[in-house]
Amino acid sequence: MIGRLQGTLLVVKPPRLLVDVMGVGYEVEVPMSTLYQLPSINQIVTLLIHHVVREDAQLLYGFYTDLERQWFRQLLKISGVGPKLALSVLSGLSVEELQRTIMTQDAVRLTQIPGVGKKTAERLMLELKQSVSQFAALSDPLVSLTPSVKEEVIEALLSLGYQEREANKATELLPESVSVEEGIRAALKSLMRGGGGK
Repeated sequence: MIGRLQGTLLVVKPPRLLVDVMGVGYEVEVPMSTLYQLPSINQIVTLLIHHVVREDAQLLYGFYTDLERQWFRQLLKISGVGPKLALSVLSGLSVEELQRTIMTQDAVRLTQIPGVGKKTAERLMLELKQSVSQFAALSDPLVSLTPSVKEEVIEALLSLGYQEREANKATELLPESVSVEEGIRAALKSLMRGGGGK
C-alpha cells in the first residue's frame, strides 16, 4: 500500500493532481485545504496518501498533514460516506473547523457543504463526536494545532532540499500561534542567518 508520495508536481486540476515520482505519474485527489498548501508547478511536493484498492481501480487520496488523513479515514467509516463526500467535507471545513462544528453540534454549518443534507449532517455529528474526543486526548487541546503546523513547515523545508536536522532546528523556536506560511518564512530566515543552505 502507498502511504506517502514525494515527487514533482506536474498538473493541478482540482481536486486532482499529477505527481511525477521517478518517471511514474501518480494521479492523486486532494481536499481544498491541501490544494492551498501546494508548491508551484514543477516543484517538489510531499503528500501523505490514503490508498484505495478496488476491483476496477486503484485510487490515491493525498493530504498535507496526518491529521487531515486521519479525519478522512474517520469519515469513510461512517455509513453512506464515500471518498468523494469525505473530500467535500474536508474541502468545506478545515480540520479545526470540523472538530469545532462536531463539538458544538452545528448541523447548519455541515449542511452548507455540498452533498451534505440534514440526515447526513446528523449522522456525522453523532458518529464523529467520539472521534473528536479521541483526537483531543492525544494532545493538549490548547496547543493541538502546533504539531501539525510544525510538521507542515518541516515538510516544506525538506521539499526545498534542506536536511531533516536543519529543518528541525529551524522550527524549534516557532511560536505556538504561527501559521504555516509565517512558519516557513521564519524558518527560512533562521536557516539563512545560520548559513544552513541547501
